[in-house]
Amino acid sequence: MRKILNITWLLLLLTTAARAAHTEAQLLLGAEMARPGDTVLAGVKLTMQPGWHTYWKNPGSAGKATSIKWTLPPGVTAGEIQWPLPKKITGSEITSYIYAEEVVLLVPLKLDQTVAAGPVNIGASIAWLECNESCLPADTDVEAGLEIGAEAKNSSEAPLLAQWQAKVPSTEKKFSTQALWQKAATNDARPLLFEVDWASKAEALHRTVDFFPAASDDYEFEAETKKILDSTGELEFTKVMKKFSGGWPQKVSGVLVVDDAAYEAEFPVTDTAITAAAPGAASVAAAGPPPSLLKMLLLAFVGGLILNVMPCVLPVIALKILGFVSEAKSDKAHIRKLGFIYTLGVLASFLTLAALVIGVKAAGHKAAWGMQFDSPVFIVCLTTLVTLIAMNLFGVFEVTLNGGTMDAANKLASQSGASGAFFNGVLATALATPCTAPVLGTALGFAFAQPSSILVLIFLAVGAGLAAPYLILSWNPAWLIFLPKPGAWMEKFKMAMGFPMLATVMWLLSVAASTYDKKVVWLGVFLVFAATAAWIFGEFAQRGRRNKFIAGVVALGVLISGYAFALEKQLDWRHPQKPTAAVSAGAEANGTWRVWSPEAVIVERTSGHPVLVDFTADWCLTCQLNARTSLDIDSVRKKLKDIGAVAFKADYTHFPDNITEELNRYNRAGVPLVLVYPKDSNAPPFVLPELLTEGIVLEKLDAAVK
Repeated sequence: MRKILNITWLLLLLTTAARAAHTEAQLLLGAEMARPGDTVLAGVKLTMQPGWHTYWKNPGSAGKATSIKWTLPPGVTAGEIQWPLPKKITGSEITSYIYAEEVVLLVPLKLDQTVAAGPVNIGASIAWLECNESCLPADTDVEAGLEIGAEAKNSSEAPLLAQWQAKVPSTEKKFSTQALWQKAATNDARPLLFEVDWASKAEALHRTVDFFPAASDDYEFEAETKKILDSTGELEFTKVMKKFSGGWPQKVSGVLVVDDAAYEAEFPVTDTAITAAAPGAASVAAAGPPPSLLKMLLLAFVGGLILNVMPCVLPVIALKILGFVSEAKSDKAHIRKLGFIYTLGVLASFLTLAALVIGVKAAGHKAAWGMQFDSPVFIVCLTTLVTLIAMNLFGVFEVTLNGGTMDAANKLASQSGASGAFFNGVLATALATPCTAPVLGTALGFAFAQPSSILVLIFLAVGAGLAAPYLILSWNPAWLIFLPKPGAWMEKFKMAMGFPMLATVMWLLSVAASTYDKKVVWLGVFLVFAATAAWIFGEFAQRGRRNKFIAGVVALGVLISGYAFALEKQLDWRHPQKPTAAVSAGAEANGTWRVWSPEAVIVERTSGHPVLVDFTADWCLTCQLNARTSLDIDSVRKKLKDIGAVAFKADYTHFPDNITEELNRYNRAGVPLVLVYPKDSNAPPFVLPELLTEGIVLEKLDAAVK
């Protein structure tokens, strides 16, 4: 791949006449005067316009490194370029190492003892690739003067060159290094474990790490660097190598980035796959063959099917039952059409979710299932929408085909007809995303690590599973014979279905509380305003006989006043002050749960304690159900105490990156995830199913001490 890209850049350089329109080049010298035998530091300063960038010595998957060709007087020789640490940017399967705004590339110029005294001219031809939304090759010639004589004198640029020299990776060897293949290659991709021997365990635990590899035509590394926490005092991390040609390398060199420091490093590679995981690092355990796409699609479909009976989606199921009853005696073609449109609503929503995930990943961020629940806009809008749906079910106002904005919002769930069927599918998807059904977590974890095309397929399979029961029933209307006949009871049933919607509102308010803390009461106040506006609209604008327009204006005024007062002024809903992790996790409850961190788990495992970790979130109903029935209960607390185990809660409510990384280790795209680490610190953890029982938890805790 890199060879093809390099050829492409060469052709651009040969065929494009563009000059340095977006980057200015200057030659700086660290001395005005120098003596024979001295070394003078030269710097090529590149200043890029806003939004433009140039490339490091290893440009990455795409790009071209800046080149310097010197024109030097006799007796002066140029050394190698010293490259300051670049910035790593990642996109869809592309990693680049760039310089933005400005950079100074440093080169030592060695003056021979025989160099003639007097003024000399130092010249260089600079060529680079500058990129924004498009890439342009550019080049220019630069020069600077130097006086050679009996004295030495620094130039005014010397302090700037010294600043940039401090950004060049150090060549000092403060540690020993090695690398080991984790397993055999899969489609020319192979994970490599890097080990850096640090002086103490404490140093290794709290360091951030990355690796910028040297350029190679034979291979490249994927962008992600996974840190592994090891109790031996070594700093370990993994990267996946993609090979283009030749054999697997026997050494890998590049720049090791540790915290804010950078070091030139070379890793000898041992051609032996690792067969055991480091303590607490399931991601480096020996792995079997990758799961087949067909199997993952089947799991995704079954997971979507199970979502229909998860607590999140139950209110929508009740509405679909009501819809089937009302349509049971309709024309078969009409029923099939509505089932098809409902399915389109579900699939369109899952395509939107897939596009969101792809966009987040392309921007270099970590994506997760249900991540929209970290958006205050999404939470407030969904809570308001479900409240209005409940008001509509209670008959406070009615939805008509020619209604206004409020009507259109409430067609989401309560009406028959094509628009109601489509938006019912959208609502089902919106309420399903906080839940991870059994087997769905495995499929989603697989999907989030795949290319965009496979991710879309997995998401569509989940949507197909969610919509399947209704599509099948709509195409087999005879199966609806067990439903009661339409009648006056349907109005009562419709009103009764408003109460599950109100229960959903209460749950959404609890989710909002994790974002707004005690100020969430003002969201409740706004919902009262919204319900009042709905009542005025229904009672006086829809069912009233006079002054309907005035009633509509009053309803709109009440809604706007509630928004301005409760949401904007009191809640400041678009700028929430999120609670700290310790508070939002609900940790230390009953003296049982501690706040999770990878370091804390390693410390406890190293001390010989079994460990229970509950990855949970306030918006995850399955997580809350597990807590109440199987985790935060007396029998489990007693068992933890009896075996000397330590329990941690990992709060995923606001999608912290370190928990996303940990979920990815276990091929999960979201919560719930419950792990039980055995007393043996070298043993991998037990991964519990998504839906728990008391017996499952107690059984695994007993197994942890055997």
